[in-house]
Amino acid sequence: MAAHPIPKPKKTAKPVQVNLYEAKTQLSSLVERAANGEVIVIAKAGKPMARLVAPAEANESPRLPGKNFMDITYIAEDFDAPLPEDALLDFGL
Repeated sequence: MAAHPIPKPKKTAKPVQVNLYEAKTQLSSLVERAANGEVIVIAKAGKPMARLVAPAEANESPRLPGKNFMDITYIAEDFDAPLPEDALLDFGL
């Protein structure tokens, strides 16, 4: 059974919803559309499950400046040092 092409929206801000099967068969074209600014909602059994959008620009970071992905601002010098013997026993090593 061939997939049907997903219609392009008519200049509206409303996201386009596609079912999971269509998204799998037409992922490449959906990624192109998202890269061009369109919002694609992927649904399973009519329930929205994911949103496909273009990545934010590098200067539009949603995180606070000076913090990394996990919001870690400090890493100790010995963070990768070997664990003490009693800690290794707790892990069964």
